[in-house]
Amino acid sequence: MNTIEHIIKRTEARPGDLDWPVTAALRALAMDMVEQAKAGHPGAPMGMAEIAAILWRRHLRHNPANPLWPDRDRFVLSNGHASALLYALLHLTGYDLPLAELRRFRQLHSRTPGHPEYGVTPGVETTTGPLGQGFANAVGMAIAERTLAAQFNRPGHDIVDHRSFVFLGDGCMMEGISHEAASLAGRLGLGKLVACYDDNAISIDGKVSGWFTDDTPRRFEAYGWQVLRDIDGHDPTQIEAAVQAALAQTERPSLLCCRTIIGRGAPTKEGHQDTHGAPLGPEEILRAREAMHWPYPAFEIPFDVAAAWDHRAEGAATEAEWQERFARYRAAYPELAAEYSRRIAGRLRPELGPAAEAAYAAITDQKTATRKSGQIALTAFAPAVPELLGGSADLTHSNLTFHPGSIPITDNPAGNQISFGVREFGMAAIANGIALHGGFIPFVATFLVFSDYARNAIRMSALMRLRVIYVMTHDSIALGEDGPTHQPVEQLASLRLIPHLEVWRPCDTAETICAWAEALRRHDGPTLLALSRQALPAQPRSPSERDAIRRGGYVLAQSGPPQAVLLATGSEVALAMAAAQILVNEDIFLRVVSMPCVSRFEAQDEAYRADVLPPDLPVITLEAGATAAWRAYAGRDGATIGLDRFGESGPEAAVLEAFGFTPAGVAARIRMLLGRHLNERS
Repeated sequence: MNTIEHIIKRTEARPGDLDWPVTAALRALAMDMVEQAKAGHPGAPMGMAEIAAILWRRHLRHNPANPLWPDRDRFVLSNGHASALLYALLHLTGYDLPLAELRRFRQLHSRTPGHPEYGVTPGVETTTGPLGQGFANAVGMAIAERTLAAQFNRPGHDIVDHRSFVFLGDGCMMEGISHEAASLAGRLGLGKLVACYDDNAISIDGKVSGWFTDDTPRRFEAYGWQVLRDIDGHDPTQIEAAVQAALAQTERPSLLCCRTIIGRGAPTKEGHQDTHGAPLGPEEILRAREAMHWPYPAFEIPFDVAAAWDHRAEGAATEAEWQERFARYRAAYPELAAEYSRRIAGRLRPELGPAAEAAYAAITDQKTATRKSGQIALTAFAPAVPELLGGSADLTHSNLTFHPGSIPITDNPAGNQISFGVREFGMAAIANGIALHGGFIPFVATFLVFSDYARNAIRMSALMRLRVIYVMTHDSIALGEDGPTHQPVEQLASLRLIPHLEVWRPCDTAETICAWAEALRRHDGPTLLALSRQALPAQPRSPSERDAIRRGGYVLAQSGPPQAVLLATGSEVALAMAAAQILVNEDIFLRVVSMPCVSRFEAQDEAYRADVLPPDLPVITLEAGATAAWRAYAGRDGATIGLDRFGESGPEAAVLEAFGFTPAGVAARIRMLLGRHLNERS
């Protein structure tokens, strides 16, 4: 018997049995990683071993030597606590993840963190752990694949043709985001999306029958999915048949409902919540090894099993075949091929700069709401940035996130606009998936107050440092009659706390154009644009002042030797300018600083920051929102003017006057504050 025959005989003899070496390797590595770390989740990896083996060894198109090959299948582990399973798969199939890293599972600075992290581990497509979001990411990836294929494929040249696979568990299904993402996926008919549901009926607190009795298959059937029910998740024959049925379905996404036993193979603990989030212990692991006929020490994989898993040669051949097809495509469609390569690489067209200059040149003196300014910017940039893909959570004509070239993907699969419906959380997580897929710059929109619905997905954008643009309009109490349920107060301060998220709150069209341009140019994180409902005046600027907008904060106006700095953002910049003009007539001189992006300003060098905010001048901050964060600028000598309570329902002007956000009201506050400051210093 030659070596290949021996491998086939040994690794395929009893598929599905506990001693099938292919799955025994997965279970052993998962047990060993968690035991070595004294922390982790062995249950799901042991329960999903057969599903993972069938998918990864027989169907997943990927190249371990090139994890970023653009036409690879995407695999998402939405139940990210099962990370030991993913790391075992990546190691066994040949990714640059040696056993030494598996031994360092959950250790500081390892490439095997507790939950999968994008950019840390080769082959990890997205950061997962917050349950349900990985599922929504996979929906975004499937949307991106279908849209990119429609935009670039040509008859006889399918250069974009891959699937998105996702594993998810009961926790993902319980999270509301699973409804939002699955509903939209069904409506869009994402036939290349395949979800494998690990239905083990166990969560941290025990048997889920006490709190989760949904008929999940019927729920997904109602969404328009193909649902494959009652699959024995430990029977490779049934799993294989279900996967084949899913691959044959091209008009609807597929859900494979796999009944599994959590911790399968652990003699006394399988099927129990104790296997979910704790090491099995040396004695249980020893007995599990005996049950699996796996006599090897921890982290040891015998040659024949390693060879059966090794996907490097097959993966390289699969990518090479695609590269040959792409070469033929390039010969037939050189301009399309160059554009595809540019977009996959994330490079912007050089036309972005001229488009921005043209938009600046077209600015008028007319009062304009910055949400309208955002539409002006989007209209200017869309022809130069065809990779823009996005839409709104059922507020398109309020957020003004459409332009003359907008084409809904429901009308044309090669379009560029997505109607997300009232699904803010799902929308944001789907946008993350689109960004992770590549080839697009996603943008999404809703009211600023509803950023709270999307917040954890926004946080994940920042954690993964994705180029996602969030357009959040109706940014203050000035939205008026809808009242405190819709009037944001604490949202700006809260969002500015998220690391790597740039929050821009522009005061007029010029600042909005700059904010959009900087968001498009940014490669290392998401950007949020907080835009006004009410019309705002265009501020006069010199060329150098306009250029300084991109630095996040700059001196907008100054008359006479200043006695203080009045620092404002967004709609309150116009208010600051008006109040400063009132005080000039009283020989009270202020420097007005506009700070559209606090984090961008704080990234400038110390000399620039001191030039804008001289240390010897008191700072008064002005923003119609929570004041706590502004105290770092005001210090002991300055003051904050803001709003530390909820708003009121009423017409815009009446609401602003009631809270003192009028030129006279602000001037009075400044007059009082400066008087107190002078008295304290005298």
